[in-house]
Amino acid sequence: MPTITPLDASFGAVVTDIKLASMSDAEWKAVEDAFHQYAALVFPAQHLSDDEHVAFGRRFGKIEVLRNDGNEFAMISNKAADGHILSAEEKRFQSLRGNEGWHTDSSYMPLAAKASCLTALVVPGSRGETELADMRDAYDKLDDAMKAKIEGLVAYHSLYASQAKAGYVFRTGESYGFHKYGTPIRPLVKVHPVTGRKSLFIGRHAFRIPGMDDAAAQKLLDDLLEYAVQPPRTYAHQWQPGDVMIWDNRCILHRACPYDYSEPRIMRHVRVAGEPETELVQTAPDERADGFEPVAAE
Repeated sequence: MPTITPLDASFGAVVTDIKLASMSDAEWKAVEDAFHQYAALVFPAQHLSDDEHVAFGRRFGKIEVLRNDGNEFAMISNKAADGHILSAEEKRFQSLRGNEGWHTDSSYMPLAAKASCLTALVVPGSRGETELADMRDAYDKLDDAMKAKIEGLVAYHSLYASQAKAGYVFRTGESYGFHKYGTPIRPLVKVHPVTGRKSLFIGRHAFRIPGMDDAAAQKLLDDLLEYAVQPPRTYAHQWQPGDVMIWDNRCILHRACPYDYSEPRIMRHVRVAGEPETELVQTAPDERADGFEPVAAE
């Protein structure tokens, strides 16, 4: 059976003595239970193939397809297919830089993600960590007044708005996740569908709160985020080739950390779609709440 060692944080565990590509039913049950308990799991030195990586992700649910190339995984890299290192003017580079803000995957889509699973193929000489933050502990440690204030509040989530805030203006078709639907509306407090624990559901994609002055809403969201991503609620994983890490997007925020962008960093990403019963939300019905008019890709 796998050895599960908790991280020195309010969440997360390192799982060893297991081969993800050939788990027994009992080993998988131990991994699944640990995923719900710890919300993020690190598996050192697994060296999964493309198919093995996808198969592991599929154990958690349906795969969210991230590209139009037929693959159930996406390469997250500053190295293009022709071998050149991306420049600051390229949209893929701008997407990578945007990902350095705290976020949860696909919250800007009508169906948010359940889990994200990364593995490292090529890592830079230093930095380039993936950092996670525990939104369960963040909610638990709020005072009663703040819990009462945010109970029942909802926020719009938009990748158009979050990229623009980072200084990058995108149109539909220029990056994954830009779509023609209305802007999703999500509660600030989320109840986990398996554990029943409450957590903050915030991050860089959340940007407006209906019924609240925009400036006041942004200050509330910014203050909550700054408070939420403090130790002991954070863990930064320093990648080694072959490492695998999976986290629960329903209660964990994450971000990419900067590195020397002249060096290649190549990660493979498998994203598990949320169950519609709990992760599908309504969208702004008419006028786009984020103020961006999608333009179809030619």
